[in-house]
This record gives sequence, C-alpha cells and structure tokens, in this order.
Amino acid sequence: MLDIRMIERGLAKPGKTKGGLAMAMGVRAGAVSEILGDTRLIKASEIQPIIDYLELNSVPIMGRVGAGATIEPEHEQVPPEGLGEVELPFPMEEETIAFEVAGDSMLPKYENGDIIVVYREQRHPLGSFYGEEAAVRLKTGERYLKTIERGKSASMVNLTSFNAKPINGVKLEWIGEICVTLPRGQIERLRAKAAARARKATKAHGGRTSEK
Repeated sequence: MLDIRMIERGLAKPGKTKGGLAMAMGVRAGAVSEILGDTRLIKASEIQPIIDYLELNSVPIMGRVGAGATIEPEHEQVPPEGLGEVELPFPMEEETIAFEVAGDSMLPKYENGDIIVVYREQRHPLGSFYGEEAAVRLKTGERYLKTIERGKSASMVNLTSFNAKPINGVKLEWIGEICVTLPRGQIERLRAKAAARARKATKAHGGRTSEK
C-alpha cells in the first residue's frame, strides 16, 4: 500500500521535506532517512500521517471531460496545478489526474458530476484500448469520456456512448486510462473526512512526542 518509491515521489513535491515529514509522523528527524534507506519499517500508525503530509492520495482536477458535452480547451483555461484537488481513500502509485464528467451520454455507468481519475501519461498503444472506456483528447482539441472502437484505418477511431450518436473517424492525441471512478456522493463524503482530519491535525499540532 505504501512503499519507499511513493515516499520519495512525495518528498519531491514543492515544500515537502524530510524534516516536515518527521514532524508530521511524530518521530525524530533521522527516522525518515532510515525508512528511505530501508533500515527501518513504517509503523501502522505512521501510514496515514505520511499519506496526509505528502498528499499521496491527492489528485489534481484538470477540468471537465465530455460525456455527451463537448469540452474544448479554448473554453476552459486550466492552470498547471489544476482547478482543485480530490482526495482518494488510498494513495496512488503513479502520477494521476482527475476530470469531472460533464453530460449524460454515458449513463447509467457515469453521471454528470462524477469524477474519473486517469493516468497522466498514456501507458499503452491505441490498439490495446479498443472496446474500453477512457478519457480522450482529439487531435482537434476536444476532450471526451467515450468507448474507443476501431476505425477504418489504424490511426482512426470511432467513439461511442451509451446514449449518444457515435463520433466516427477521428484521430486521438491522448488517451487517459481510467483507474478510479468516484460518484458525486462519495466525493462529498471524502471531502468531509479530509476536512475533519485537517481540523484534528491542527488541534494536535505541537503535542507530538519524539520517537524513542
């Protein structure tokens, strides 16, 4: 669930330090180096503080993806850090980004307002996605949540939905492989839990003791 590689990735984020992580864990400063050097195990009670401090379960929301609706980049200026974040109930091993679903053409599986989490980089060739749902960006810039079907040529695809006409004969610039889907209700519950943890951490700050 949590390994050294994930901790190293978290420490590479701006503002994250070994000292800050040690403070969040409530341990002496050298304990983090020992964990990274594989000479000390992570205790069960330390897992959540590590995840929270390094934001290993926080995924930036990079805009909307159209399920029926057409989302064009010129209509949505998204800063590099995204429009906000969503916290998952577990840490992610690889870099991911999130999109809010806009439209109802993928009902009943995806509803307007759901969040899909996808891998930032396309990890597999086009042919391996035939028959799968994914977030896609066309060569012309539009972004959709669709099922990818084989087109008339190797470079062309057809995009299909449950409740909309197919988009035939288009070229894709990027495919975002879906790894997690979060319904609207679950998102609100996760945000409420995150806010409660933040309040608890604020109250407890300064009351930690050093590791013996």
